[in-house]
Amino acid sequence: MLDIIRDWYNRNFSDPQTVILVLMLLGVSGLLWLFGGILAPVLVAVVMAYLLEGVVATLERRGVNRTLSVVFVLVLAISIAAVLAFGLLPILSKQVTELVRSLPDMVAKGQDQLLRLPELYPDIFTQQQIYDLITNVRAEVGQAGQKILSFSIAKLGTVVQILIYVVLVPLIVFFTLKDKHVLLAWASKFVPKRSELSFQVWREVDLKIANYIRGKFVEISIVWVVTYVIFALMGLNYSLLLSFLVGLSVIIPFVGAVAVTVPLALIAFFQWGINAHFWWLMIIYQIIQILDGNVLVPLLFSEAVNLHPLAIIIAVVFFGGLWGIWGVFFAIPLATLVQAVLNAWPRSRQNQNREAVAAPADGQPV
Repeated sequence: MLDIIRDWYNRNFSDPQTVILVLMLLGVSGLLWLFGGILAPVLVAVVMAYLLEGVVATLERRGVNRTLSVVFVLVLAISIAAVLAFGLLPILSKQVTELVRSLPDMVAKGQDQLLRLPELYPDIFTQQQIYDLITNVRAEVGQAGQKILSFSIAKLGTVVQILIYVVLVPLIVFFTLKDKHVLLAWASKFVPKRSELSFQVWREVDLKIANYIRGKFVEISIVWVVTYVIFALMGLNYSLLLSFLVGLSVIIPFVGAVAVTVPLALIAFFQWGINAHFWWLMIIYQIIQILDGNVLVPLLFSEAVNLHPLAIIIAVVFFGGLWGIWGVFFAIPLATLVQAVLNAWPRSRQNQNREAVAAPADGQPV
Protein backbone atom coordinates (compact mmCIF):
# COMPACT_ATOMS: atom_id res chain seq x y z
CA MET A 1 0.00 0.00 0.00
CA LEU A 2 2.80 2.39 0.92
CA ASP A 3 4.54 1.58 -2.36
CA ILE A 4 1.40 2.51 -4.29
CA ILE A 5 1.09 5.83 -2.43
CA ARG A 6 4.81 6.55 -2.90
CA ASP A 7 4.60 5.77 -6.61
CA TRP A 8 1.53 8.01 -7.02
CA TYR A 9 3.29 10.84 -5.15
CA ASN A 10 6.44 10.53 -7.25
CA ARG A 11 4.47 10.55 -10.49
CA ASN A 12 2.39 13.59 -9.58
CA PHE A 13 4.49 15.72 -7.23
CA SER A 14 8.11 15.01 -8.09
CA ASP A 15 8.23 18.11 -10.30
CA PRO A 16 8.82 21.28 -8.18
CA GLN A 17 6.65 23.30 -10.58
CA THR A 18 3.69 21.07 -9.75
CA VAL A 19 4.23 21.56 -6.01
CA ILE A 20 4.44 25.33 -6.47
CA LEU A 21 1.20 25.34 -8.48
CA VAL A 22 -0.64 23.30 -5.83
CA LEU A 23 0.62 25.50 -2.97
CA MET A 24 -0.40 28.68 -4.80
CA LEU A 25 -3.89 27.32 -5.50
CA LEU A 26 -4.33 26.22 -1.88
CA GLY A 27 -3.08 29.58 -0.61
CA VAL A 28 -5.45 31.65 -2.78
CA SER A 29 -8.39 29.35 -1.99
CA GLY A 30 -7.66 29.59 1.72
CA LEU A 31 -7.51 33.39 1.63
CA LEU A 32 -10.83 33.60 -0.21
CA TRP A 33 -12.46 31.12 2.15
CA LEU A 34 -11.24 32.90 5.29
CA PHE A 35 -11.47 36.53 4.20
CA GLY A 36 -13.99 36.42 1.32
CA GLY A 37 -16.51 38.55 3.21
CA ILE A 38 -13.94 41.22 4.06
CA LEU A 39 -12.54 41.24 0.53
CA ALA A 40 -15.99 41.50 -1.11
CA PRO A 41 -15.41 45.11 -2.32
CA VAL A 42 -12.10 44.01 -3.85
CA LEU A 43 -13.81 41.08 -5.60
CA VAL A 44 -16.50 43.42 -6.97
CA ALA A 45 -13.76 45.76 -8.21
CA VAL A 46 -11.88 42.89 -9.86
CA VAL A 47 -15.03 41.79 -11.70
CA MET A 48 -15.62 45.34 -12.92
CA ALA A 49 -11.97 45.69 -13.94
CA TYR A 50 -12.20 42.51 -16.02
CA LEU A 51 -15.44 43.81 -17.53
CA LEU A 52 -13.94 47.16 -18.53
CA GLU A 53 -10.44 46.04 -19.51
CA GLY A 54 -11.52 45.06 -23.02
CA VAL A 55 -12.84 48.58 -23.77
CA VAL A 56 -9.77 50.20 -22.23
CA ALA A 57 -7.43 47.98 -24.26
CA THR A 58 -9.36 48.81 -27.45
CA LEU A 59 -8.99 52.57 -26.87
CA GLU A 60 -5.33 52.10 -26.01
CA ARG A 61 -4.70 50.25 -29.29
CA ARG A 62 -6.27 53.21 -31.12
CA GLY A 63 -3.65 55.54 -29.66
CA VAL A 64 -5.50 56.90 -26.62
CA ASN A 65 -3.43 57.26 -23.45
CA ARG A 66 -4.22 54.44 -21.00
CA THR A 67 -4.99 56.80 -18.12
CA LEU A 68 -7.40 58.82 -20.26
CA SER A 69 -8.96 55.58 -21.53
CA VAL A 70 -9.50 54.35 -17.96
CA VAL A 71 -11.05 57.67 -16.86
CA PHE A 72 -13.39 57.79 -19.87
CA VAL A 73 -14.53 54.16 -19.54
CA LEU A 74 -14.98 54.38 -15.76
CA VAL A 75 -17.01 57.60 -15.96
CA LEU A 76 -19.20 56.02 -18.65
CA ALA A 77 -19.70 52.86 -16.57
CA ILE A 78 -20.58 54.87 -13.44
CA SER A 79 -23.05 56.97 -15.44
CA ILE A 80 -24.77 53.86 -16.80
CA ALA A 81 -24.88 52.32 -13.31
CA ALA A 82 -26.42 55.52 -11.89
CA VAL A 83 -29.10 55.59 -14.59
CA LEU A 84 -29.94 51.94 -13.90
CA ALA A 85 -29.96 52.46 -10.14
CA PHE A 86 -32.13 55.59 -10.08
CA GLY A 87 -34.25 54.72 -13.10
CA LEU A 88 -34.94 51.01 -12.78
CA LEU A 89 -34.59 50.19 -9.07
CA PRO A 90 -37.65 52.25 -8.03
CA ILE A 91 -39.74 50.51 -10.71
CA LEU A 92 -38.48 47.08 -9.66
CA SER A 93 -39.19 47.90 -6.01
CA LYS A 94 -42.70 49.05 -6.88
CA GLN A 95 -43.42 45.87 -8.85
CA VAL A 96 -42.13 43.70 -6.00
CA THR A 97 -44.46 45.51 -3.58
CA GLU A 98 -47.41 45.14 -5.94
CA LEU A 99 -46.65 41.45 -6.41
CA VAL A 100 -46.55 40.83 -2.67
CA ARG A 101 -49.85 42.67 -2.17
CA SER A 102 -51.51 40.63 -4.92
CA LEU A 103 -50.37 37.31 -3.44
CA PRO A 104 -53.59 36.81 -1.40
CA ASP A 105 -55.71 37.19 -4.55
CA MET A 106 -53.46 34.74 -6.39
CA VAL A 107 -53.78 32.28 -3.53
CA ALA A 108 -57.57 32.64 -3.60
CA LYS A 109 -57.66 31.89 -7.33
CA GLY A 110 -55.33 28.96 -6.84
CA GLN A 111 -57.54 27.70 -4.03
CA ASP A 112 -60.56 27.66 -6.32
CA GLN A 113 -58.60 25.63 -8.87
CA LEU A 114 -57.35 23.20 -6.22
CA LEU A 115 -60.84 22.63 -4.76
CA ARG A 116 -61.95 21.35 -8.15
CA LEU A 117 -59.35 18.58 -8.16
CA PRO A 118 -61.28 16.13 -5.89
CA GLU A 119 -64.28 16.47 -8.23
CA LEU A 120 -62.21 15.92 -11.36
CA TYR A 121 -59.91 13.23 -9.95
CA PRO A 122 -61.63 11.63 -6.94
CA ASP A 123 -59.34 8.58 -7.03
CA ILE A 124 -56.20 10.70 -6.64
CA PHE A 125 -57.14 13.66 -4.44
CA THR A 126 -59.31 13.95 -1.32
CA GLN A 127 -60.90 17.05 0.18
CA GLN A 128 -58.74 16.75 3.32
CA GLN A 129 -55.52 16.65 1.28
CA ILE A 130 -56.53 19.78 -0.59
CA TYR A 131 -57.49 21.63 2.61
CA ASP A 132 -54.15 20.73 4.23
CA LEU A 133 -52.28 21.89 1.12
CA ILE A 134 -54.18 25.20 1.03
CA THR A 135 -53.46 25.82 4.73
CA ASN A 136 -49.74 25.21 4.26
CA VAL A 137 -49.57 27.37 1.14
CA ARG A 138 -51.38 30.26 2.85
CA ALA A 139 -48.99 30.09 5.81
CA GLU A 140 -45.90 30.05 3.56
CA VAL A 141 -47.18 32.88 1.36
CA GLY A 142 -47.99 35.00 4.40
CA GLN A 143 -44.54 34.54 5.87
CA ALA A 144 -42.86 35.22 2.52
CA GLY A 145 -44.88 38.40 2.02
CA GLN A 146 -43.98 39.72 5.46
CA LYS A 147 -40.29 39.01 4.89
CA ILE A 148 -40.26 40.77 1.52
CA LEU A 149 -42.16 43.81 2.75
CA SER A 150 -39.96 44.11 5.84
CA PHE A 151 -36.82 43.89 3.74
CA SER A 152 -35.19 47.33 3.95
CA ILE A 153 -31.98 49.02 3.00
CA ALA A 154 -30.70 48.33 6.52
CA LYS A 155 -30.58 44.62 5.70
CA LEU A 156 -28.51 45.29 2.62
CA GLY A 157 -25.78 46.65 4.84
CA THR A 158 -24.93 49.61 7.01
CA VAL A 159 -24.41 53.09 5.61
CA VAL A 160 -20.67 52.62 6.03
CA GLN A 161 -20.69 49.43 3.97
CA ILE A 162 -22.70 51.11 1.22
CA LEU A 163 -20.27 54.04 1.16
CA ILE A 164 -17.40 51.56 0.88
CA TYR A 165 -18.91 50.12 -2.27
CA VAL A 166 -19.88 53.50 -3.72
CA VAL A 167 -16.53 55.20 -3.05
CA LEU A 168 -13.86 52.53 -2.74
CA VAL A 169 -14.92 50.17 -5.54
CA PRO A 170 -14.58 52.80 -8.31
CA LEU A 171 -11.21 53.87 -6.86
CA ILE A 172 -9.97 50.27 -6.77
CA VAL A 173 -11.18 49.74 -10.33
CA PHE A 174 -9.43 52.92 -11.49
CA PHE A 175 -6.05 52.07 -10.01
CA THR A 176 -6.35 48.40 -11.01
CA LEU A 177 -6.93 49.36 -14.65
CA LYS A 178 -4.47 52.28 -14.71
CA ASP A 179 -1.57 50.41 -13.07
CA LYS A 180 -2.39 46.91 -14.32
CA HIS A 181 1.09 46.15 -15.64
CA VAL A 182 2.80 47.68 -12.58
CA LEU A 183 0.66 45.60 -10.20
CA LEU A 184 1.29 42.39 -12.14
CA ALA A 185 5.03 43.05 -12.18
CA TRP A 186 4.97 43.69 -8.42
CA ALA A 187 2.97 40.52 -7.72
CA SER A 188 5.33 38.42 -9.86
CA LYS A 189 8.18 39.23 -7.44
CA PHE A 190 6.52 37.06 -4.81
CA VAL A 191 6.11 34.08 -7.13
CA PRO A 192 8.78 31.39 -6.56
CA LYS A 193 11.25 30.55 -9.27
CA ARG A 194 10.54 27.68 -11.67
CA SER A 195 6.84 28.63 -11.82
CA GLU A 196 6.47 28.20 -15.58
CA LEU A 197 3.61 25.74 -15.09
CA SER A 198 1.77 28.20 -12.83
CA PHE A 199 2.20 31.02 -15.35
CA GLN A 200 0.98 28.73 -18.13
CA VAL A 201 -2.21 27.96 -16.19
CA TRP A 202 -2.62 31.62 -15.23
CA ARG A 203 -2.36 32.90 -18.81
CA GLU A 204 -4.98 30.43 -20.01
CA VAL A 205 -7.39 31.07 -17.15
CA ASP A 206 -6.89 34.85 -17.13
CA LEU A 207 -7.98 35.11 -20.76
CA LYS A 208 -10.98 32.83 -20.22
CA ILE A 209 -12.12 34.65 -17.07
CA ALA A 210 -11.96 38.01 -18.85
CA ASN A 211 -13.96 36.66 -21.80
CA TYR A 212 -16.42 34.97 -19.46
CA ILE A 213 -17.18 38.07 -17.37
CA ARG A 214 -17.62 40.33 -20.39
CA GLY A 215 -19.65 37.68 -22.21
CA LYS A 216 -21.87 37.04 -19.18
CA PHE A 217 -22.60 40.76 -18.82
CA VAL A 218 -23.59 40.97 -22.50
CA GLU A 219 -25.71 37.80 -22.21
CA ILE A 220 -27.59 39.11 -19.16
CA SER A 221 -28.27 42.43 -20.90
CA ILE A 222 -29.51 40.86 -24.15
CA VAL A 223 -31.73 38.28 -22.44
CA TRP A 224 -33.16 40.91 -20.08
CA VAL A 225 -33.99 43.42 -22.82
CA VAL A 226 -35.43 40.88 -25.27
CA THR A 227 -37.51 39.19 -22.57
CA TYR A 228 -38.83 42.52 -21.27
CA VAL A 229 -39.91 43.66 -24.75
CA ILE A 230 -41.78 40.38 -25.35
CA PHE A 231 -43.41 40.31 -21.89
CA ALA A 232 -44.48 43.94 -22.20
CA LEU A 233 -45.94 43.45 -25.69
CA MET A 234 -47.91 40.46 -24.41
CA GLY A 235 -49.25 42.51 -21.50
CA LEU A 236 -47.78 40.31 -18.75
CA ASN A 237 -47.99 41.81 -15.27
CA TYR A 238 -44.66 42.65 -13.58
CA SER A 239 -42.87 42.47 -16.95
CA LEU A 240 -39.78 44.38 -15.81
CA LEU A 241 -39.38 42.33 -12.63
CA LEU A 242 -39.85 38.98 -14.35
CA SER A 243 -37.55 39.87 -17.27
CA PHE A 244 -34.93 41.02 -14.74
CA LEU A 245 -35.14 37.63 -13.02
CA VAL A 246 -34.85 35.87 -16.38
CA GLY A 247 -31.74 37.91 -17.16
CA LEU A 248 -30.16 37.06 -13.81
CA SER A 249 -31.06 33.40 -14.24
CA VAL A 250 -28.36 32.97 -16.90
CA ILE A 251 -25.74 33.37 -14.15
CA ILE A 252 -26.61 29.86 -12.93
CA PRO A 253 -26.59 27.54 -15.96
CA PHE A 254 -29.53 25.12 -16.30
CA VAL A 255 -30.71 25.62 -12.68
CA GLY A 256 -31.50 29.32 -13.10
CA ALA A 257 -33.79 28.81 -16.08
CA VAL A 258 -35.80 26.14 -14.26
CA ALA A 259 -36.09 28.26 -11.10
CA VAL A 260 -37.44 31.31 -12.97
CA THR A 261 -39.91 29.26 -15.00
CA VAL A 262 -41.98 28.51 -11.88
CA PRO A 263 -42.86 32.10 -10.83
CA LEU A 264 -43.29 33.10 -14.48
CA ALA A 265 -45.77 30.30 -15.11
CA LEU A 266 -47.65 31.00 -11.86
CA ILE A 267 -48.05 34.72 -12.55
CA ALA A 268 -49.16 34.04 -16.13
CA PHE A 269 -51.61 31.40 -14.88
CA PHE A 270 -53.15 33.72 -12.25
CA GLN A 271 -53.40 36.54 -14.80
CA TRP A 272 -54.83 34.62 -17.78
CA GLY A 273 -55.57 31.09 -16.64
CA ILE A 274 -54.83 28.11 -18.88
CA ASN A 275 -55.61 29.57 -22.28
CA ALA A 276 -53.92 30.34 -25.59
CA HIS A 277 -52.29 33.47 -24.18
CA PHE A 278 -50.66 31.45 -21.39
CA TRP A 279 -49.33 28.78 -23.75
CA TRP A 280 -48.00 31.35 -26.24
CA LEU A 281 -46.06 33.03 -23.43
CA MET A 282 -44.53 29.75 -22.25
CA ILE A 283 -43.66 28.70 -25.80
CA ILE A 284 -41.96 32.04 -26.54
CA TYR A 285 -40.13 31.88 -23.21
CA GLN A 286 -38.82 28.41 -24.07
CA ILE A 287 -37.72 29.69 -27.50
CA ILE A 288 -35.75 32.44 -25.76
CA GLN A 289 -34.06 29.85 -23.54
CA ILE A 290 -33.24 27.64 -26.53
CA LEU A 291 -31.80 30.56 -28.52
CA ASP A 292 -29.79 31.67 -25.49
CA GLY A 293 -28.32 28.23 -24.90
CA ASN A 294 -27.73 27.23 -28.52
CA VAL A 295 -26.96 30.53 -30.29
CA LEU A 296 -26.02 33.30 -27.86
CA VAL A 297 -23.87 31.26 -25.46
CA PRO A 298 -21.77 29.60 -28.21
CA LEU A 299 -21.20 33.01 -29.82
CA LEU A 300 -20.15 34.70 -26.57
CA PHE A 301 -18.31 31.85 -24.85
CA SER A 302 -16.87 29.74 -27.65
CA GLU A 303 -13.36 30.44 -26.38
CA ALA A 304 -14.18 30.78 -22.69
CA VAL A 305 -16.24 27.67 -22.00
CA ASN A 306 -15.53 24.18 -23.23
CA LEU A 307 -17.00 22.11 -20.43
CA HIS A 308 -19.41 19.21 -20.24
CA PRO A 309 -22.86 20.20 -18.83
CA LEU A 310 -22.37 17.76 -15.93
CA ALA A 311 -19.08 19.47 -15.05
CA ILE A 312 -20.85 22.86 -15.05
CA ILE A 313 -23.63 21.62 -12.73
CA ILE A 314 -21.12 20.07 -10.31
CA ALA A 315 -19.06 23.28 -10.37
CA VAL A 316 -22.14 25.40 -9.56
CA VAL A 317 -23.09 23.15 -6.64
CA PHE A 318 -19.54 22.81 -5.26
CA PHE A 319 -18.27 26.38 -5.59
CA GLY A 320 -21.67 27.85 -4.70
CA GLY A 321 -21.66 25.88 -1.45
CA LEU A 322 -18.07 26.95 -0.81
CA TRP A 323 -18.24 30.68 -1.59
CA GLY A 324 -21.95 31.51 -1.93
CA ILE A 325 -23.07 33.84 -4.71
CA TRP A 326 -19.48 34.53 -5.76
CA GLY A 327 -18.89 30.81 -6.13
CA VAL A 328 -22.01 30.54 -8.30
CA PHE A 329 -20.98 33.48 -10.51
CA PHE A 330 -17.42 32.19 -10.94
CA ALA A 331 -18.37 28.51 -11.09
CA ILE A 332 -17.57 28.19 -14.81
CA PRO A 333 -14.24 30.12 -14.64
CA LEU A 334 -13.23 28.07 -11.60
CA ALA A 335 -14.16 24.87 -13.42
CA THR A 336 -12.06 26.14 -16.33
CA LEU A 337 -9.19 26.63 -13.88
CA VAL A 338 -9.50 23.03 -12.75
CA GLN A 339 -9.59 21.93 -16.38
CA ALA A 340 -6.47 23.99 -17.20
CA VAL A 341 -4.60 22.48 -14.25
CA LEU A 342 -5.57 18.94 -15.24
CA ASN A 343 -4.57 19.61 -18.86
CA ALA A 344 -1.20 21.07 -17.88
CA TRP A 345 -0.39 18.45 -15.27
CA PRO A 346 0.06 15.41 -17.57
CA ARG A 347 2.02 17.51 -20.07
CA SER A 348 4.41 18.41 -17.28
CA ARG A 349 5.08 14.72 -16.55
CA GLN A 350 5.35 13.87 -20.24
CA ASN A 351 7.87 16.68 -20.80
CA GLN A 352 9.86 15.43 -17.84
CA ASN A 353 9.90 11.89 -19.26
CA ARG A 354 10.92 13.13 -22.70
CA GLU A 355 13.77 15.14 -21.16
CA ALA A 356 14.95 12.05 -19.30
CA VAL A 357 14.94 9.98 -22.51
CA ALA A 358 16.72 12.68 -24.49
CA ALA A 359 19.39 13.28 -21.83
CA PRO A 360 22.91 11.83 -22.60
CA ALA A 361 23.74 8.66 -20.75
CA ASP A 362 27.02 8.66 -18.73
CA GLY A 363 28.00 11.98 -20.22
CA GLN A 364 28.03 10.61 -23.78
CA PRO A 365 26.25 12.48 -26.56
CA VAL A 366 23.14 10.88 -27.96
